[in-house]
Amino acid sequence: MDYLLRDDAPFSDELWEKIDKEVVKIASQQLIGRRILNIYGPLGAGVQSIQLDEFNYDEEGKIDLFGDSETTEISPSNRKFVAIPMIYKDLSISWRDVENSRQMDLPLDLSSVSAAATVCAKKEDYLIFNGSGDLEYQGLLNVEGRQIIEKSDWNKGDNPFNDIAKGMEKLIQKGIYGPYALVTSTDLYTQMQRLQDGTGVLEIERIKELINGHVYTSPVIPANKAILVSIAPQNMDLVIGQDMVTAYIGPEELNHKMRILETVLLRIKRAESIVTFE
Repeated sequence: MDYLLRDDAPFSDELWEKIDKEVVKIASQQLIGRRILNIYGPLGAGVQSIQLDEFNYDEEGKIDLFGDSETTEISPSNRKFVAIPMIYKDLSISWRDVENSRQMDLPLDLSSVSAAATVCAKKEDYLIFNGSGDLEYQGLLNVEGRQIIEKSDWNKGDNPFNDIAKGMEKLIQKGIYGPYALVTSTDLYTQMQRLQDGTGVLEIERIKELINGHVYTSPVIPANKAILVSIAPQNMDLVIGQDMVTAYIGPEELNHKMRILETVLLRIKRAESIVTFE
């Protein structure tokens, strides 16, 4: 990975290993989209575009004794190539901190690395759920062709459970089966943390049982919104070119300027596998 210019940095292999571990730790803690999406890749930093196919989803199979009946093939009906965008955030580590760590044999404070990784993780999730207006990329919450349910008041009664069940019913009616995942805004997630009258069971526990536990919240989901998706790879996936990594930019006023970067793209192959509650 010569493009990362790590050999130009006055850092030991041990320090780079600590930086990499910190980035991975932050990403695993923060990223929500990757918890529900199948990963396609990593393909390599040099891969700049990927195909996005539209399929004919005639899922009616045939049954006979000889296998000689005509059947509609499931195959791409249209293909386009989409650029894989880059997400990145620059940071700086003081040369004095590096020297102090070396001279005093103390751990180097990697707070700036952690903060930059957090920013990149949030931006990745924003791209997945909201898309990018500047790049004209659609996200799970606004893709054309998704199914939309007018959300009821989740502060009352069984409304959250009933809405989710209604969303599952919509998906199943179109032949779109699980596994399913629910991601909500932080306010709706809080509204599900209440006991159902006469049961002693939290509303969120009932919903988790309904969809096999895949219930998450994310700060990038706008208030009072939620999304239910069928996360099978034929419906959607996350393309990764270069996974989140740290590069060395160079010295700047003696300090060490670095960049955390990744290249990722959400591929929505079947928009109707998404139900939004708005």
